[in-house]
Amino acid sequence: SMLMTSVSGHLLELDFKGSYKKWHSCQPVALFDAPVEKHCPDQFKDIQRTLEREARQCHVLVIWTDCDREGENIGTEVIDVCKAVKPNIRVYRARFSDFTPQSISSACRNLTQPDYRLSDAVNVRSELDLRIGAAFTRFQTLRLQKIFPNVLSDQVISYGSCQFPTLGFVVERYKAIQNFIPETFYKIKVSHETDAGKVDFNWKRNRLFNHTACLVLYQIVMENPLARVVNVHSRPKSKWRPQPLETVELEKLASRKLKINAKETMKIAEKLYNQGFISYPRTETNMFSKDMDLPGLVQLQTADPSWGGFAAGVLQTGPNPRNGNKTDNAHPPIHPTKYTDNLQGNEKRIYEFIVRHFLACLSQDAQGQETTVEIDINGEKFTAQGLMIIARNYLDVYPYDKWNAKVIPVFHQGETFQPSVIEMTQGETGPPPLLTEADLIALMEKHGIGTDATHAEHIETIKSRMYVGVRDDGRFVPGELGMGLVEGYDAMGYEMSKPHLRSELEADLKLICEGRKDPKGVLTEQVEKYKQVFIEACAQATKIDEALGIYLGEAQPIA
Repeated sequence: SMLMTSVSGHLLELDFKGSYKKWHSCQPVALFDAPVEKHCPDQFKDIQRTLEREARQCHVLVIWTDCDREGENIGTEVIDVCKAVKPNIRVYRARFSDFTPQSISSACRNLTQPDYRLSDAVNVRSELDLRIGAAFTRFQTLRLQKIFPNVLSDQVISYGSCQFPTLGFVVERYKAIQNFIPETFYKIKVSHETDAGKVDFNWKRNRLFNHTACLVLYQIVMENPLARVVNVHSRPKSKWRPQPLETVELEKLASRKLKINAKETMKIAEKLYNQGFISYPRTETNMFSKDMDLPGLVQLQTADPSWGGFAAGVLQTGPNPRNGNKTDNAHPPIHPTKYTDNLQGNEKRIYEFIVRHFLACLSQDAQGQETTVEIDINGEKFTAQGLMIIARNYLDVYPYDKWNAKVIPVFHQGETFQPSVIEMTQGETGPPPLLTEADLIALMEKHGIGTDATHAEHIETIKSRMYVGVRDDGRFVPGELGMGLVEGYDAMGYEMSKPHLRSELEADLKLICEGRKDPKGVLTEQVEKYKQVFIEACAQATKIDEALGIYLGEAQPIA
């Protein structure tokens, strides 16, 4: 017989031993070397006792936690608790990616061993985050509360090696906008109106930043303003269907297309997964394996009045996934595992998005015919493009992408005409826009800040600490505290807000997971690296005071 029980996330918590837990017990620099231990918090003691009781009566322990780094680490915590009371208990690992009967049955038949390398990577990251976060947070908070008592007396000024680069991206974009100097440019605009409609031609030189040069070319054009069609070219044009859905893409697309933030998206996705409606939502995989029953999954969706007909069409032609090239070797792309029409609100919208994305990626690219017309006016070349959509294909089920036809009049090579308008215009270059949440997640992914499982959490942290604010249009602006902290650390010459320190760690963690780096070596090296940065930061602490003073008012001297 098999007995099932559960845990509620992490069973054990890493913390400093004894008096080191207290803020005033030591100088913050001591936290880089202070002893740490894992213990079971009071709220999980009942779970610990249940595990101990059941372990004493059993010969075999099977771990069924999620099959990612965090799940492996939680499973290892369960193993440690059970082995403490029954050292000889045999341990196996069930590997699965969704709650379908087939997946559960397959996991039971193919039990493996726990992957302690994944768990080691989490332990290294947890200990490093604890030491760095506690040392810098205590240093910043205790110092700045005294120096700016009117503004910061009750505020925790936290530091995290992921949250700070995340803040850095927001500050960097804001400063790029503040420091942006617009440049005037000039271009020649040509348009022509016929009975079949109006067409705008784009100058092949696009734009020039020299007024005189553009004026000379414009005058040459106007000497003989007759347009001659030198080329008419038609070619097939495709709009690619989406690739199978992975976590970062889900977060970005839900933020952009559904206006649901990453934290809410992942909370809903976890709930849908636990209800058996979708596969595991934390995955880096964007390719379906050949042994997945895609027709069976599509068949489940044929009952829906909105997309059932499209699903039936996919079955007729055969599912044809546009696979990417990423896999975490643990979970398939996010996809529906069961049909439901009983959801409400944002849960319904997220589920519908996942279903429509799944069907779209198994369908066909949209097909069109693009016509390019090139004209010559006294030596200057201009082009116009038209688009005729021949087959919408995946667009019929995927309203989140737009592809609009553009009708232009028919032109023939060799014909001439007098354009309706030829004029020289001017404009100004503009600054880049403030970051959206989707932009921020893309930057975090590109630079290796956090993981698909933690992006939303880091963004929420910098919002809750008031380091950044979010405008009504969903774009991020740095707060005064966030600006001051980044500028203070940058003034020291340590680019704490830049991503390279954290991305080096994330790369090392990946190597631990692959068995190519020793966890203890990585931990020792990273702790020493951050400790040296911390010592230097303390020595130059007045630079943080000065930077914050610009935003928060005059700094009070420390007695």
